Amino acid sequence: MTLKPLGDRVVLRFTEVEETSKGGIILAASAQEKPQVAEILAVGPGGVVDGKEVKMEVKVGDKVILSKYSGTEVKLGKDEYVIAKQSDILAVVE
Repeated sequence: MTLKPLGDRVVLRFTEVEETSKGGIILAASAQEKPQVAEILAVGPGGVVDGKEVKMEVKVGDKVILSKYSGTEVKLGKDEYVIAKQSDILAVVE
């Protein structure tokens, strides 16, 4: 099963979070921060959204920084994804 985003949405997968601190201390899952850097797996077609023309400025494979509490988390099998609007993306990491 694959996810195909609609409109101005993208499908993302967060990068792995570090399980140890810089000092070598192993962090519990509850103490780890939610990652903000994600990789784009699929991009919607854009088009007219809420009466405005939307051009998609990101592409599959881009690494991006996402707003901290944006998007909808989706779990398919063992994999976890986030579906978010393009406007929730703050920057592309180059």
